[in-house]
Amino acid sequence: MSEGSNLASKRTLRDWVSALFSDEPSDRSELMAMLSDAADRQIMDAEALNIIFGALQVSDMQARDIMIPRTQLVYLKANDPLDVLLPTIIESQHSRYPVIGDDLDDIKGILHAKDLLPLALSRERFDIKDCIRQATVVPESKRLNVLLQEFRNTRNHMAVVVDEYGHVSGAVTIEDVLEQIVGEIEDEHDVDDQSFIKQLDDQVYNVKATTAVEDFNEYFATQLDEQEFDTVGGVVLKAFGHLPARGEVVQLDNLRFKVLNSDSRRLRLLQVKRLS
Repeated sequence: MSEGSNLASKRTLRDWVSALFSDEPSDRSELMAMLSDAADRQIMDAEALNIIFGALQVSDMQARDIMIPRTQLVYLKANDPLDVLLPTIIESQHSRYPVIGDDLDDIKGILHAKDLLPLALSRERFDIKDCIRQATVVPESKRLNVLLQEFRNTRNHMAVVVDEYGHVSGAVTIEDVLEQIVGEIEDEHDVDDQSFIKQLDDQVYNVKATTAVEDFNEYFATQLDEQEFDTVGGVVLKAFGHLPARGEVVQLDNLRFKVLNSDSRRLRLLQVKRLS
């Protein structure tokens, strides 16, 4: 090969490398497209790509998007004796509980179920006020990436969510936030979990995309196709005709579906609103 050919080859390689590193994405959509392309070429593992997408989406999500709504909160009353509290704790099998006073807007603190373990070896008089910890209170608009950082800094794993008037809207845990990044985190108590559909108010619901179409139809009295798809996510994905980004909306029958969370391959969480 001639010296000129060698120089041409080196220049071509140098130009290619230079172009590779200078072609920086100008916005998030371009960045996600580049990462998807890397996964398609097996430069990046698909699961790692999903985690990156989840982390990017978390910065756009708010506490209201994933909170356990007020109507489904399992809470304890500060004035109840231990024999009244224990059945609730044993039945729900949660690790943390909001403790209230006269009503649900009167939050006294958070009880860690593990703090009751010493009672098994002690006969001392029980007072829940000696066990509860200070509650972290956040607005509905709290960004999840900021909330996750606060969870890490304060070592709290649950926050009470309030609306603009200071009324309790629900609660959110560190696990709820992490699931938006890495996907569903199942433990031994999730086998019988029926919270695929969470009612937020009279017209609005949060629905996991993995909810069975049959269960969805029964809950909402709808007639979505149960033959072609097993999950409501599949039905919604077909209606979009593409993998939608967070915030995209589609209407089916008398319901409006809004994407709250998705990754590079599937839908995760939907907001469903009755239109009539």
